Amino acid sequence: MRYRTYHGSAMSVAIQEASVAAWRDETHVQHNRTLYREKFSQMQAILQPGFDQVQIPPAGFYLWLKVPGCDQTFAKTLYEQEHVTVLPGSFLGRDTPQGNPGAAHVRVALVPPIEQCLEAGKRLCKFVQSCTTEI
Repeated sequence: MRYRTYHGSAMSVAIQEASVAAWRDETHVQHNRTLYREKFSQMQAILQPGFDQVQIPPAGFYLWLKVPGCDQTFAKTLYEQEHVTVLPGSFLGRDTPQGNPGAAHVRVALVPPIEQCLEAGKRLCKFVQSCTTEI
């Protein structure tokens, strides 16, 4: 159960050579870092009114938001009402005697273009502000 299905698979020589070329190119990396900094900054400003402590992570391309009530119900209802997809945090953690560390959180991926991220952020903030009780 601990091994992923692709563990141990070898890449073809052509893919290895393409990987070497890609890993040597830092221009696209710097460009992507700039784009993500912009996305995080603008999303933080959009989400701050609806969520406590919207923190920009030191690395990665996700925001973790604390949500009212059940994270799975929150994600499902958000999709039904605002057509925004987030991942319930409890899907990414394991139940322990202390609880699931991802519970009551959602993961928001900032992978799409900035315009789509900002639109989703506005819908997400609107949705959470309209929640008068826990979901």
